[in-house]
Amino acid sequence: MTSELASFAFPHRHLLGIEGLSPDDITALLDRSEVYIEQNRQANKTQSLLRGRTIMNLFFEPSTRTSTSFELAGKRLGADVITMPVQSSSVSKGETLIDTAMTLNAMHPDVLIVRHSESGAVQLLSEKVDCAVINAGDGMHEHPTQALLDALTIRLRKSRIQGLTVAICGDVAHSRVARSNIQLLNIMGARVRVVAPRTLLPAAIDRLGVEVFHDMKEGLKDVDIVMMLRLQLERMQGSFVPSLREYFHFFGLDYQKLEAAKPDALIMHPGPMNRGVEIDTEVADDINRSVIQQQVEMGVAVRMAVLEALGRTPRNIAPAR
Repeated sequence: MTSELASFAFPHRHLLGIEGLSPDDITALLDRSEVYIEQNRQANKTQSLLRGRTIMNLFFEPSTRTSTSFELAGKRLGADVITMPVQSSSVSKGETLIDTAMTLNAMHPDVLIVRHSESGAVQLLSEKVDCAVINAGDGMHEHPTQALLDALTIRLRKSRIQGLTVAICGDVAHSRVARSNIQLLNIMGARVRVVAPRTLLPAAIDRLGVEVFHDMKEGLKDVDIVMMLRLQLERMQGSFVPSLREYFHFFGLDYQKLEAAKPDALIMHPGPMNRGVEIDTEVADDINRSVIQQQVEMGVAVRMAVLEALGRTPRNIAPAR
């Protein structure tokens, strides 16, 4: 494994989004992630690759999957991992984001993992600190490691991404997961559809290189992947859907709507799921077609690959975004 690890190179200082990554960059991260899948299934899951490195988790929004998997990924690589409780920190007492960045910078971390409710906040932090910065989700902008773990899940089950037809369904307007996935899938040569009511599509959707559908059966016709999105009620100001019951009737995934997809189409969801709103419970738990639990497993492997790529980089190199 040592020689294989030594050959891995990633030409970027930060991971702020999928935008700016090349097909080779993405492939390298996915290839390395596959190595970590096997490691994570062994009895001894840890190594010392990042021994001596300090990783800080800074989550301004609640998170279970992403925060936990980043923490686990860092510890399995041998790093010192600190998860800062933002609710009890100086940030909650009125400290600005810039003040926080300068404070953290003075502690000389090697990697800063940031989730923030404002789009662009992670980019701003990356310009104020000396260490590598990973975007763990910023506002409605991007969530790059989610797109990478989704891509890894697809590649493992379908053996490829290029040429597949992927339908991203639901609350596209408020979804950073959708934006990152659309970019990655387009970069890797997939055909991307979005399926949603008009009220849940961003104004510039036609510029994102996708086909747009407003009917689930039409949008799911002959697709290889059905990627459902969470209805993000906490980001909505005003009424975007008449009712949750009506939303499920027209846009929730059930077996009747799924009949339009290919017989071996995979079912995905980034979580957390609103069962009976975006997806029927039986469909979500379908052991033959649902890969939702596999996505969670892939999250640790992908984040290990990303931490390796950025955590081994000397802190004094010039930024390459």
